[in-house]
Amino acid sequence: MAGEFDDIRTRLEAISEELADLAIVRLRESIDAGGDELPVDERRLTRARRAVDKAAHLLAEPDGA
Repeated sequence: MAGEFDDIRTRLEAISEELADLAIVRLRESIDAGGDELPVDERRLTRARRAVDKAAHLLAEPDGA
């Protein structure tokens, strides 16, 4: 049964990487603009990435976990 979730888990992992890349872009833009606080978008992207990581991890667990 665990194999049936592999495709979804793989896609979630790719989405997590995309979210991480976007967060880094937001941080760079903020630094380049002279900002000294984390951008709101970066915080939201990081929270979304953590949620996606959690979902991918749950799908990687064996049945009955």
